[in-house]
Amino acid sequence: MKISEIFYSIQGEGKLIGVPSVFVRTSGCNLRCVWCDTPYTSWTPEGETMTVGDIVQQARSFGARHVVVTGGEPMIDSDITELTHRLRDADHHITIETAATVWKDVVCDLASISPKLSHSTPHTRDGGRWSAAHEKARINVTTIRRFMEFPDHQLKFVVDSPSDLVEIDALLEQVGDCEPGNVMLMPQGVTAEELDSRAPMVADICKNRGFRYSPRLHIALYGNVRGK
Repeated sequence: MKISEIFYSIQGEGKLIGVPSVFVRTSGCNLRCVWCDTPYTSWTPEGETMTVGDIVQQARSFGARHVVVTGGEPMIDSDITELTHRLRDADHHITIETAATVWKDVVCDLASISPKLSHSTPHTRDGGRWSAAHEKARINVTTIRRFMEFPDHQLKFVVDSPSDLVEIDALLEQVGDCEPGNVMLMPQGVTAEELDSRAPMVADICKNRGFRYSPRLHIALYGNVRGK
């Protein structure tokens, strides 16, 4: 597997915010979000090729039970199923972070599903050459529903403006049977200043709709830097 980084930090988003966790970040993505905060796994993928055994051994070396498998998009790696089963055999709690555009027969304790809204489409970045492919692939309702079959799941949306709620509502209607408490809204931004500027707007939407507000704690603690 091509691995961008493996590091020990604090979960900064979603239901398990604040939990010390090992992050296994795969490199490579089938999408190209214009505001991607890990361009080294998507726009310019980089990393080291590692065996599944070496990945599990390094993850275990930190002594933490919680492991977050993220990317990039981990579901595009052919060995992702084996990795999750090996982590489960090692008694880790597994969170999978995915845009849910691709399905693999993985195991996990928390499916963290992050559908990409239309503001993610890179219409101008890199000459717009990824725009059509990204727009076509960014939402896969069937795959989202499959990930929602995991007993513990969350749908996590990046919110740029109040108008995003129209898209969120439409998608929630399509996927069906989603408790408001499993819907997480996060302000769009890769710096603390950007996040703070949108936080009150996103919090107001959550209060009105019963959704859960999710800050990005790791950025508040460490800034948008690798390995934190």
